[in-house]
Amino acid sequence: MADSYWLRNVRPLGGAAEDFLIRDGLLVERRPASTGPGAAGDIDGAGRLMTPALVESHIHLDKTLWGQPWRPNSAGPTLKDYIANERRVLREVTAPIAERAGALLENCIARGSLTMRCHVDIDPEFGLRHVEAMQALQARYHDLIDLELVVFPQTGLVSRPGTAELMREALGLGVENVGGLDPCGIDNDPITQLDIVFGLAAEFDRGVDIHLHDKGELGLWQIARIADYTERFARQGKVMISHAYCLGMAPWGQVRPLAERLAALGISLMSSAPADCAVPPFLALHEAGVNLCLGSDGIRDAWSPMGNGDMLERAMLLAFRFDLNKDEELVAAFEAASSHGAMALGREVNCLVPGQRADFLLLPAQSLGEAVVARPQRQVFRAGRLVADSGRLLESRL
Repeated sequence: MADSYWLRNVRPLGGAAEDFLIRDGLLVERRPASTGPGAAGDIDGAGRLMTPALVESHIHLDKTLWGQPWRPNSAGPTLKDYIANERRVLREVTAPIAERAGALLENCIARGSLTMRCHVDIDPEFGLRHVEAMQALQARYHDLIDLELVVFPQTGLVSRPGTAELMREALGLGVENVGGLDPCGIDNDPITQLDIVFGLAAEFDRGVDIHLHDKGELGLWQIARIADYTERFARQGKVMISHAYCLGMAPWGQVRPLAERLAALGISLMSSAPADCAVPPFLALHEAGVNLCLGSDGIRDAWSPMGNGDMLERAMLLAFRFDLNKDEELVAAFEAASSHGAMALGREVNCLVPGQRADFLLLPAQSLGEAVVARPQRQVFRAGRLVADSGRLLESRL
């Protein structure tokens, strides 16, 4: 593909047809769609919808079984049962992380996710093995996707001696974010866990992303404590709470003051829009100014056989869960899978304006709402270069 070309007759975000000049991987100029013949090397968008690339805000690539023989789910009913079962499964899997995670990563890129946050397990049993494998994957695909990592104490932090020291080592290797997990429900010592997580984040100047499955009043109490620590350690705009089911279990009158505090501190929420439990109330939180983004969570792993890495489908699941039917509501669902994710990860929001990198999708749809509902096949462009078409990465690196 030429270093400079016109992308002609596309409809950015569903608006009027325009042409975009792309040079050296950047959007340089946009104009109303021309009607004359194009130059050699130009691309005819044929009136297709042009959107920013998608953002996968929460995934566990290192634990996926993508591409492996089918394995029935064998987990018990509790969170700790799932964690123990996952450990058993991963001990039995012989395919290396690079093979499994790479195959899923290529699938996600092919479906339009060009920014991603991946949680990576760390504990005394695995040591830094998962972190090192994922950093190698980062390097291999650095020109195709902005992939950042979270060091994640899946089996506990305070309750697993040696884990905090491993987290420090991982941050020293360059991992971008510090993770936590149910400070009450897993570690039974919320203050010590938050001391460690936010202490490391402040020391290394990293982001924080805490899985919070604890429900009801216990969960709400922990969100308030995370807000306290965000303020105390000056992590405003650098903190994410993932799942936060408790916010969907209390009356809005009780949640609103907490939501206003999350908005004021720039604390983002991530939801996978699950079907089996309470979910943070998307529209009410959105109206309160809270940034809520979307992630796939686990895909084809020991936790669940579900998922396909398509963030348009995740936006549809959010819309389906909350009965979002109006076009403006479907646009909000799309933004949860794109611009909201960028904001949560502290990255520039892709507005398809001159000066930005030419990361975009072309889809046969009339509007963002139709794209969310139909989830059509799409072309994926990274820095102005076509890298995937119809769900297939054009140059696999496996």
